[in-house]
Amino acid sequence: MQQRNVLSLIRKLSGLACASLVLSMPAFAQSSEGFPLLSLLMPSSTIEASGSTPVDILVVEELRTAPQLPGTIDLTTAPDSLWDHLRNGFGMTNLNDPLVLHYQQWYQNRPEALRRMVERSRPYLHHIVSALEARGMPTEIALLPMVESSFNPMAYSRAHASGLWQFIPATGKRFNLEQNWWQDQRRDVLASTNAALDYLQTIYDMHGDWHLALASYNWGEGAVKRAIEKNGARGLPTDYPNLKMPDETRHYVPKLQALKNIFSDPALTLRLGIPDIPNQPFFATLPAPQPIDVKTAARLAGMTVEEFVRLNPSHNRQIIKPETPLVVPADRFDSFRDRLASHDRPLSSWQAYTLPVSERLDSIASRFGISLGELQQANGLSGNVRLGAGSRLLVPGQDNPHSLNAMLQNDGPHYWIDPERIARGKKGKAEKTASLKSAGKAIDKLAAGKPLGTPGKGGAKVAIRETSVTGKSVKTARPAVENKRAVAAKPVVPAKVAKSGNNRRS
Repeated sequence: MQQRNVLSLIRKLSGLACASLVLSMPAFAQSSEGFPLLSLLMPSSTIEASGSTPVDILVVEELRTAPQLPGTIDLTTAPDSLWDHLRNGFGMTNLNDPLVLHYQQWYQNRPEALRRMVERSRPYLHHIVSALEARGMPTEIALLPMVESSFNPMAYSRAHASGLWQFIPATGKRFNLEQNWWQDQRRDVLASTNAALDYLQTIYDMHGDWHLALASYNWGEGAVKRAIEKNGARGLPTDYPNLKMPDETRHYVPKLQALKNIFSDPALTLRLGIPDIPNQPFFATLPAPQPIDVKTAARLAGMTVEEFVRLNPSHNRQIIKPETPLVVPADRFDSFRDRLASHDRPLSSWQAYTLPVSERLDSIASRFGISLGELQQANGLSGNVRLGAGSRLLVPGQDNPHSLNAMLQNDGPHYWIDPERIARGKKGKAEKTASLKSAGKAIDKLAAGKPLGTPGKGGAKVAIRETSVTGKSVKTARPAVENKRAVAAKPVVPAKVAKSGNNRRS
């Protein structure tokens, strides 16, 4: 009984507490900021009276899905910048070496030189990148001419390496680069690029490593192979960093890696002021329909001779052989083709001439109305030498186009250098001795594959003949330079060449 009374008292107290809570709701509403949970329990009429809205109380935030980044780069869409195109094809393993940091800093400290080198690469770089991409080769190889020649197609080294890719004569011959009196394809942009990529692919297949392939390109695949075998016999690593090699080759790959690091960073290239290059072909080619002078081709293309030679640097003479690709800027190709097709006069102002009798160069030049220097440059000769009967030269004129075509089919003309006849006596004997010594020096030069004077006599058959006043032969020498001998050739427009150290390639 007493327990029921206690429970009844508790129920009455609970009812009084609930009633007082309901009666005090408006008072709590005035201070709802201190009691946020109570504000949620207030009826809507109370919320409206307080001047608040549900939006003020509950702020709804929309959570958007994070964008999905592509896992690969779409190479089917060509980028606008050639630098982006180049970066997309980088495929070599990076070389981490103190020499890389040294050369990267070296290049970065010389931004003007770097910009000039990039400007020189403008006509050729897109073609090289496209050729590499077509072969599936790493596109950083396109930067190799920066190391080899600073992208100067006329570069010529002490080791007789020539062109953008610095081929020595023997390696150029091995990869079918024509080297004769008319042209040197080691300087030809199309032919030398194709040969360089053939060579690099060959030595990569040999070693299975691009760093070793590049070392072979600089030092020679035979030398690299021997270095690998030596390390293998000693149980040492046979990769590029661990081989014993000349300093030039040791520094060769780090230079390329340093350039790759610079061009891999768009922010860095922008800071260095590297000019942008459009990702589109710079030039197009058209075969020469007949013999054409360099000056005539330049004029029909609307270019200066210097601009034309920059794209066609392989020609040693002022005449371009038929079927030779003529390289012109892509934006001038259509007009050049139309002008060439509508040209109704001979495209060459030169002809072949065979001397009927022995004659000095100045006399020949005077007879054909040109200066001695022009005749010497056209024929790759130096000095006012006397040429013997039967010598064949290029002279101005269009009277005998068949003789010119016959000369173009050979590797070069034939020269017979016939020194002056001299009188008897002590003075005559001394002059004769000097003449014979001069002739002997010329023979030695020819036997060594050197030109007689200025570069450009490669392929010409030359004989030196000395005859006494009595008509008896005193000394006769006919060391004909073989037509296939690969020697240095003088370009149509002389250019300051860059030095390259690639002097051990084999």
